[in-house]
Amino acid sequence: MTTAIEARDLTRAYGDIRALDAVTVQIRANTITGLLGRNGAGKTTLMSLMTAQDRPTAGTVKVLGEEPFENERVIEQLSFVRDNQRYPDDYKLKHALRAAKVFHPGWSQELADELVTLFRIPTKTVVKKFSRGQLSALGIVIGLASRAPVTFFDEPYLGLDATARAYFYDVLLRDYQEHPRTIVLSTHLIDEMDRLLERVVILDRGRVVQDADVDDLRGSAYQVAGRSAAVDAFVSGRKTLSLQRTGGFATAVVEEVLTDADRSAAAAADLDLNSVTLQELVSAYGYDREAAGSGDAGNVAAHDSKGARS
Repeated sequence: MTTAIEARDLTRAYGDIRALDAVTVQIRANTITGLLGRNGAGKTTLMSLMTAQDRPTAGTVKVLGEEPFENERVIEQLSFVRDNQRYPDDYKLKHALRAAKVFHPGWSQELADELVTLFRIPTKTVVKKFSRGQLSALGIVIGLASRAPVTFFDEPYLGLDATARAYFYDVLLRDYQEHPRTIVLSTHLIDEMDRLLERVVILDRGRVVQDADVDDLRGSAYQVAGRSAAVDAFVSGRKTLSLQRTGGFATAVVEEVLTDADRSAAAAADLDLNSVTLQELVSAYGYDREAAGSGDAGNVAAHDSKGARS
């Protein structure tokens, strides 16, 4: 396995607030990795450090084997598409693409032209008057057409309709297969992007709570639902990520492989067992500590008998 990005004990603090807290993670080369988690989990901060937009408070990050900050050799191999990218006031589409071509040695004008047509990006309107969706489309054009060895997309689809998002997913997958590179995607539309992702890193409150291949995550957790007392008894001693109560009923997400004995126990207690999607699993991680103590009316984080997770 070749590593494209490596972070060790990476911390970024703003005063007393730690946006990232001792993050250690490796991003494999030539894979599509999903960077997942709730708003404020630290995803954008992590990408900013990896792309030399910011410097860590502590710890280290290396991209393609080198520290990226003020490192021209690394920076020219990166493309970072932010959700709030800004352009000079007088820029039109041609100016934005011309500038992107200068900074990306692997630029494909053919791909850029294809995407401009697919997304119907206006050519005569100044970029500052673009709609939210048109700005997102422009960022996608630059990110994909750059064919940078390491490409980051931070919520790239904001404002795009379903058809435009489908274009993005299809072209990304096609061009990635033809021109493999390391792609890191921050997204909340996990179910839509599920088929693209090979690996995921899940953040919660600045810490890594899961780092695994998507195929390994499938079947690593399940949902149990039924009467509250029966659910409580079933999940006791298990690694329970979330517990949601509504009236006298409860639904829990348990992180472990479901066994035949579990199925028999659930059936005897009149409980329903179901698989969870990647979206549901990420949401379950987000419940941890957030709503503890909210009672039957809300989402209550539960823990296994060994104590709370960090």
